[in-house]
Amino acid sequence: MTTATTPVPQGTPTRPSEVARPGDRTADRLFATGIRNQWYAVCPSDFVPAGGMKRLTLLGEEWLLFRRADGTLHMLEDRCPHRGARLSLGKHLGDRIACWYHGVQVDGTGTVAAVPGLPGCNLEGKQLVAAPHLTETGGAILAYFGDHAHAEPAPLTLPEPLTDPGTSAFLCYAEWNVNWRYAVENLLDPMHGSFLHRDSHSMAEGQTTARFRIRETERGFFFEKTDQSGVNFDWVELCRTGVDWVDLTIPYPPTAGPGGPFGIVGMATPIDENRCSVFFWRYREVTGWQRDTWRFLYKTLLEDRHWEVLEQDRVMLEDLRTDADQAENLYQHDLGVVRVRRMYRTEAETQAAGA
Repeated sequence: MTTATTPVPQGTPTRPSEVARPGDRTADRLFATGIRNQWYAVCPSDFVPAGGMKRLTLLGEEWLLFRRADGTLHMLEDRCPHRGARLSLGKHLGDRIACWYHGVQVDGTGTVAAVPGLPGCNLEGKQLVAAPHLTETGGAILAYFGDHAHAEPAPLTLPEPLTDPGTSAFLCYAEWNVNWRYAVENLLDPMHGSFLHRDSHSMAEGQTTARFRIRETERGFFFEKTDQSGVNFDWVELCRTGVDWVDLTIPYPPTAGPGGPFGIVGMATPIDENRCSVFFWRYREVTGWQRDTWRFLYKTLLEDRHWEVLEQDRVMLEDLRTDADQAENLYQHDLGVVRVRRMYRTEAETQAAGA
């Protein structure tokens, strides 16, 4: 597989990537709504057609996506720099948004392009609106959320299954009423597959007992069973490549069609402290005529089964108590959960101290 790195366009003007407000950069707030200075998946690309606009809540803040007629995509904080009205209520003017309240026009870099009510006023030409850097991959939009000390985006290496021409992937997107960390922790818990998903078509095999270990990698770590491999949901890798994502594979029988093991790339993005969006790319390494066969089989037979598995996760996580992690009694199977939880907590504290 090849690794695709998304470069930062040369000559991009410095602009605010985020607007910090009093009290919103405490460690607890960052832990609840997402650490900064990294990339997150935002939404499926087709949520924003050419000439379209999309209002979103991400990391506890309000944002506006808009796309030009030529496909160029922009993202702005959903706040007019004049009086704070929502730009998402305004008018799409092609390369800019005109606020409905007083007509102030803001372009895709967050710069005030025009003030129709007072041409030449001192707002014009100033970058006053947060405008994160964006990229698109695998049918999804990714954005960089940095604090004031890290406005320029971190280097981004995209997941190989989304960029490798020999791999075919389908994006599955959902929004869950649960804190984003629980969604990530669920993925760092392979053992739940042997119980919660026991009746699924792909995770009925293997032992219901196991021992686990953590194995370090250059980009993160594996959390894997030591006594079973290639049978069930037996390992997961957390990858930190500018964006946090997990990779895992589930062995498939020959009846599942052509291709290698069935893989999943997963990401979770905070909406606010109580909601998150999840992105799951289901993929297989397959080329030629077998690629078409696999894609047809997936859409006609397997996709519904995978949604059933995802629904089991959603029901379990959404029904967790909000303080579920305050009264736990963890054991060896939870080493991955503990590791990722401590990692995010440490980063939240470090970023809060820096703010």
